[in-house]
Amino acid sequence: MKKLSMAAAVAALCLAVFASGCGTKESKSSETGGEAATQQQNAKSWSSAPAMTIDKSKTYQAVFKTDDGDFTIDLFAKEAPITVNNFVFLANHDFYDGVKFHRIMKTFMIQTGDPTGTGSGGPGYTIEDELNSPYSYEPGIVAMANTGTANTGGSQFFICTGEDSKNLDNIPNYTIFGKISSGMDIVQKVADTPVKASERGELSVPTQDVLIRDITIVEK
Repeated sequence: MKKLSMAAAVAALCLAVFASGCGTKESKSSETGGEAATQQQNAKSWSSAPAMTIDKSKTYQAVFKTDDGDFTIDLFAKEAPITVNNFVFLANHDFYDGVKFHRIMKTFMIQTGDPTGTGSGGPGYTIEDELNSPYSYEPGIVAMANTGTANTGGSQFFICTGEDSKNLDNIPNYTIFGKISSGMDIVQKVADTPVKASERGELSVPTQDVLIRDITIVEK
C-alpha cells in the first residue's frame, strides 16, 4: 500500500456518522451517566455523556480480550480526561463486548467501537475533543474517531498500525487517548485480517469478523 497523501488521510479518517432515532427495548438506570440506558439491538445507549468519575492522578489501563488474542492500552487520563472517562464508562458497562473491528487498513489503522458494526453507530451522545496532546500519531497510538467535524466523538476509536498513520500529525483532528503497552503483535494480527472494498471503493471491510470479547479497566 502506498503512503497516503494528505487528502487521502483526511478522507480516510472522516469516520462514522452516528446513528439517530434509536428505538428502545428495555431500560435500566446508568450508574455514572445520570441517564436511563436503553437497549437497542443489543447495544446500550444514553442520552448524555457520563459524569466525570476518573481520578486524573491515577493511572488506567484497558485490557482487551479479542478473538485474535489479548492486548493492553495505557490510557492517558491526565492528557485526555474527558475521553478516558468516557471510554472507562463504556467499558465498565460492557458496551464494547461483542463489538467487531469493522474497518481495517493494515498500514494505517484498525477501527472499532460501533455496536452496529456498520460504522454509523455510537452510544447516543457525543463528547468534546481534546486535541492539545503531547503525543504524535504512530503505530500503537489509540485515538477517537469522529464524523469529520468538531466534538463528534462517541464510542468509536482506532488503533494506529502502520507508517501511514504518521500522516495524521499534519491534521491532528482526533483525540489521542492511549497507546498499546503490550500485545502489539495481536493488534498487528487484527490488522492482517483480509479485507474487501467498501461501497465507496476503500479496501477496508473485513471478510471475517474479529470481535472484542471483553475489556477490563485496571486502575492504579
